[in-house]
Amino acid sequence: MVDYDDQLELNVAGEENQYLTFQLGDEIFSVPISNVREILEYERDSMCNVPMVPEFIKGVLNLRGSVVPIVELSVKLGLGANEITRRTCIVIMELEFEGQGYIIGVMVDKVLHVLDIGSDNIEPTPTFGASIRTDFIHGIGKVQESFVIILEIKKVLSTSELTIMSQLEDTKVNEQST
Repeated sequence: MVDYDDQLELNVAGEENQYLTFQLGDEIFSVPISNVREILEYERDSMCNVPMVPEFIKGVLNLRGSVVPIVELSVKLGLGANEITRRTCIVIMELEFEGQGYIIGVMVDKVLHVLDIGSDNIEPTPTFGASIRTDFIHGIGKVQESFVIILEIKKVLSTSELTIMSQLEDTKVNEQST
């Protein structure tokens, strides 16, 4: 296993090279830290199930008065549902599509580290051998002798899926205010 602590470099000026790494099953993935708002411990009772939504939408949670849809990332990526453990986390992310801002939660098996991966250590997406759709991958980050899949998180969720999640937020907010 890679000792990620050796690669940990927090350089605020170079934020575009910083990535939050996390585990889904046996795979290590990452997203740009600039999209990450906060990380929450998974609490089964904090989420509300929502009927008639795509399978990858686990539910919604109330985050300081805001309704946040939760995506089970392993299901969305086609890796299947993973067992919820004490290390399961929800990564709250801020995304922007077509000028519209979205706040979503992404369920991951385990959050690992924030890594600084320079552009010279990012390889293009391979055309074969990936366990997920290649258009979901920004590139492959080299960290010591291992690799980290850097997700193109804006492509993982389509605009129509984000619209569904936005409607969930509006519906739950309206239900809470009546």
